[in-house]
Amino acid sequence: MGFFDFFKKKEGPGKPKKEKEAAAAKKGAAAPKPAGDFSPEVYPFADLGELLPPEPKGGKINLAIYWAAGCGGCDVSILDTNERVLTIAQFANIVMWPIAVDGKEKDIEALPDGTGITVSIINGAIRNTENEHMVKLLRRKSAIVVSYGTCACFGGSPALANLVPGGKDEILDYVYTKTPTSKSFQAEYHKGKPQVPVTSYRAPEGVLTLPVLYDTVKTLDQVIDVDYYIPGCPPLQESISHLLKAVVDFVYNGVALPPKGTEIGVTAKCLCDECPRVKEYKPLTKIYEPYQVDVDPGKCLMDQGILCMGPATVGGCNARCTIVGQPCRGCYGPTQFVQEHGASALSAVASLFPVLDDDPTMDESKIAEIMMQVKDPLGYFYAFTLGKAQITRSVSEGRA
Repeated sequence: MGFFDFFKKKEGPGKPKKEKEAAAAKKGAAAPKPAGDFSPEVYPFADLGELLPPEPKGGKINLAIYWAAGCGGCDVSILDTNERVLTIAQFANIVMWPIAVDGKEKDIEALPDGTGITVSIINGAIRNTENEHMVKLLRRKSAIVVSYGTCACFGGSPALANLVPGGKDEILDYVYTKTPTSKSFQAEYHKGKPQVPVTSYRAPEGVLTLPVLYDTVKTLDQVIDVDYYIPGCPPLQESISHLLKAVVDFVYNGVALPPKGTEIGVTAKCLCDECPRVKEYKPLTKIYEPYQVDVDPGKCLMDQGILCMGPATVGGCNARCTIVGQPCRGCYGPTQFVQEHGASALSAVASLFPVLDDDPTMDESKIAEIMMQVKDPLGYFYAFTLGKAQITRSVSEGRA
């Protein structure tokens, strides 16, 4: 598989399955894996050449890595390059990576606009004033910006905060006055006047500040211009290797970068096309959590009543979760054919409702009965992509 083959690209409708199998046999290709064969369909890692190449003739490039609103998994996943960290050190000066190097904001400010940083890899959603300030600074200084990980690409888990009707004020009040530990602390030490963080405080040494939370969590490309995207929670080693391949080829050999807007590490397929489980498309009458079922290792999870985001989620992860019996939660985001990830997944689920062949309608109460078994529909269908949904906030009647 070539470098560009690992990027999302459109494909035609393709040949029927039997024709594909016959064509593969004619060419001497390996026969398709039998259903239930759970040996991983591994995408090859990019060939990055020698481990310790010489420094580029034009000198090392500047590389920046920044962590916005996220759990930190994406930042740590960069270390999944393993020994290839040494390759990165050969061609790049890491001018910012808060968990690893002591790069200062003032040093970034001093770099020339547009060329001071060749590549900035930014993970996490935009949650507060500091996130926004830093990503805008890095965008101004960088030739290339990569949106790295699900939170940066789609909002991720942080964007679920957009569902809180009262926004940041309600969240802060709940966290600092209503959770059991906070409520106990406030009652014991600040009875009658709960203490919550302030955004500025004048101390003898000067004014101390904290970032200001926003009511709406945004994706990276809703705040700055983005060149490339790498989804995943976190991105996989294969994806990272192909990003490095692009940078290495560009720095050492002048190879053109992929088209702007390219998603790295995804395919034109949906996850179901990668999953080896046998699919029978059985009617969905009852919904289970994985722990409630003795999961059959060879059958589609949806056929076993376990909701799975696979039909609406883009492929590229080699079905790592479904292979081991856990449903897809949609962290890779939607396929290229849909924009509304959650609605697409919900449609896939609804298509399995037991509608009779001679009755094109289904009793509304039966639909409600099935859907009521989903404990948190919004949190399930939009666990990773609410930031890119058509409606990104909760709406209350009568609220301005």
